[in-house]
Amino acid sequence: MWQNNRSFLGAALLAASLFIGACNRSSQASLPSTYSNPVLPLDCPDPSVIDDRSSSGWFYAYSTQTQRGGKLVTLPVYRSRDLVEWEFVGDGFARGKAPQWSPGGSLWAPDVNRIGDRYVLYYAMGHWGDHVRSASGVAVSDSPTGPFEDKGMIVSYENTGVLDSIDPVYFEDQGKKYLFWGSFGEGSGIWAVELSDDGLSVRTGAQPVQISAIDTEGAYVVRHGNGYYVFASRGTCCEGARSTYHVVVARSEHVLGPYTDPAGKSFLDKDYAYTILSSSEDGTFRGTGHNSGLIRDDAGQDWMCYHSFWSGNDYQGRCLMMDRVQWQEGWPVIETGQPSKESSAPVIKERS
Repeated sequence: MWQNNRSFLGAALLAASLFIGACNRSSQASLPSTYSNPVLPLDCPDPSVIDDRSSSGWFYAYSTQTQRGGKLVTLPVYRSRDLVEWEFVGDGFARGKAPQWSPGGSLWAPDVNRIGDRYVLYYAMGHWGDHVRSASGVAVSDSPTGPFEDKGMIVSYENTGVLDSIDPVYFEDQGKKYLFWGSFGEGSGIWAVELSDDGLSVRTGAQPVQISAIDTEGAYVVRHGNGYYVFASRGTCCEGARSTYHVVVARSEHVLGPYTDPAGKSFLDKDYAYTILSSSEDGTFRGTGHNSGLIRDDAGQDWMCYHSFWSGNDYQGRCLMMDRVQWQEGWPVIETGQPSKESSAPVIKERS
C-alpha cells in the first residue's frame, strides 16, 4: 500500500506501547467478553494476523516497518491470547539481516503463513513513487516470531510485467499455491500467479492473471462455501482524517476469477464499488482498510483485522482494528458497514 512516510513513524506515537504492557493473557483468570476499537492503539499499518494457537498458543500480528524508541523495527511482531489485547514481541528480522536486495526500499505489508513445518513471510519492498522498483520478496523462519531468513525477490515488474508489484498475499487451494499482489496505477491492479511447491518462487511457466482493475490494492483471499472472495482496498490510504480508504469484496467460482459483485459487475471495471467497510460517519475512524485474512473463533464466528486512523490520537498513524464478518446470502457483511466502537469479543477458549 502506498503511504506517506510509510517507513518512518513518530516516536511519540509508538510510546503508546505502554498501554499494552499488561496484556499477557496467561496471567489473567478469564478472557474478555467485550472489546473496544482500536484493539492496538499504535501505528500498525497493513496488518497480517494468524492463528498459531495449535503450535504456539498465540495469535500473531505483523505490520509495515516502523520505528520504536528511535530504532527501526523492520518487521514488528505482536502476539495475543484473545485477539483483543496485544503485546509487542520484537523485530522478526535479526539485526543486520533485513532484506537488502533492493537498496533504499522499505518493508511494507507483510503476510505470514505457516506452510508445511515453517513460517513463510511475503512482504513488499516499497520505493515511494517508484513504480518499477517497488516489488515483493519472501523470507522463512522456524518460528512465527522469527528470525526470518530472507530469500529475495519473488514478484516484480521484471519477472511479471506488473508495475507496483507490492502487497503480496499467499493463498492455497486444492494443493496449489498462489500469490496475489498489486497496487494502484496504470499497469497494476491486483494480479495472481501460481507458485512453486515450496511457495518461494513463481512456478516455471506460470502466467500472471489480472484479478481487478487499477486503483485496488491490499488483497486478501478467502474460501467460503463454494466461492472465492477477494477483499481489497480502494481510495486514499494515507491522508489522516481525509483518508477515503475502504474495503471492497468480489466473488468468483474459481480462484483465478473472473470476480464480480452480486449483480455481476466485473472486478476489472475501474468503477467497481461493492463496499463492506467504510470510514465512520462521525469521523472517529478514517481510512479503514488493508484488512488481514479472516480469523475464525471458537464459536465459528469470522473476524477481520484492518487498520484505521483514529480521532482518539488525532489521526496520528493507523491503529489495529477488528470487526466481525457475517455471511448473508453468500456475501460477507460487517453489521453497520463502519468500524464498531465497542462490541462483543471473539469467543476464545482458554488453553493451558
